[in-house]
Amino acid sequence: LVRHDDQFDFYNGQGVDITFMGAGQADEDGNVNATRLGPNPTGAGGFIDITTNAKHVVFCSTFTGKGLECSFEGGKVTILKEGALIKFVNRLQQVSYNGVIARNKGQKMHYVTERAVFELTPEGLMLTEIAEGIDLQTQILDLMEFKPLISKDLKKIDPRIYSDGAYGL
Repeated sequence: LVRHDDQFDFYNGQGVDITFMGAGQADEDGNVNATRLGPNPTGAGGFIDITTNAKHVVFCSTFTGKGLECSFEGGKVTILKEGALIKFVNRLQQVSYNGVIARNKGQKMHYVTERAVFELTPEGLMLTEIAEGIDLQTQILDLMEFKPLISKDLKKIDPRIYSDGAYGL
C-alpha cells in the first residue's frame, strides 16, 4: 500500500518512466490541453505532477471529437462519421502540458489517435504514423488548424493494433 503523499513524491521525483494520459487539444508546439474542455474546467488533479517529470508522456485521444464514429476492420480505419470538434488547434483553451518546456528538457512525448501518431521533436509536433485507410490530406491535414511537421519517413500504423485478440508483445 502506497500512501497518497508518497505517490506524489514518486511522480515529482521522476519515478515514472512512461505515462499514458488523455487529452482534448494539441497545438503545433506540442502544448496539450487536458484540463479545460468547454466552459467548465475539469481540474488538473495529478495530471501536471505526473506529466511534468515522466520520462515519456503518451497522450491518447480521438483525432476529432463530438460524434466521431469509426470502423476498424481488415487492418484499416474507416471513418463512418467525422467528429464535429477539431482538436488540433492554433490556440488551446488552456495549457495543461507545456511542449516547449518538455522539448527543452528532452522529455519524450507522443500524441496517439485512432488514425495518426504525432511525436514532439525539437522543431515541434511531427506526424510520424498514419493508419491504413486514412487519407493524409482530407482526413488529417484538412481537419487541423495548423500544418504539422511531417516525417520524411511517414510510416503506416501497425494494423495488428486494430484486431481483436492478443497483439503478440
